[in-house]
Amino acid sequence: MSRDFNLFEVWKDLYNQTSNFYDEKIMESFPSQGIGQILDMNLQFKKLMDETTEKYLELVNVPSRKDLSNVSSQIVNVDAKVDSLEELLEEKLESNENLVSFQHELTDLKREMKNLDKKLNQILSLLNATK
Repeated sequence: MSRDFNLFEVWKDLYNQTSNFYDEKIMESFPSQGIGQILDMNLQFKKLMDETTEKYLELVNVPSRKDLSNVSSQIVNVDAKVDSLEELLEEKLESNENLVSFQHELTDLKREMKNLDKKLNQILSLLNATK
């Protein structure tokens, strides 16, 4: 074996020649219109297989990707609604707590006003008694 022999270069050259040969033969045998028809047939076959698979999954009562996607979307929507309801409930509870504390403060204020009224009455009665 000589030192100039490089297996990678030989493989690369063989690959390029084979690729060029196949490209030429394919272009001769299959013009672009033929390749377009083949692609169209493949797309129709894929569509048929997708529809058949969907019908089969529906028949055997197994969810398809589309069904799982829809369920996932609905779960996200329900989760968002639950979050908003939870926030609304927390706001309501806070307002109720504020209302309860306001009522306590009002009750305390009424009690203090009554005490002040009693003291004022006592002061007035003492002033009237000293006259």
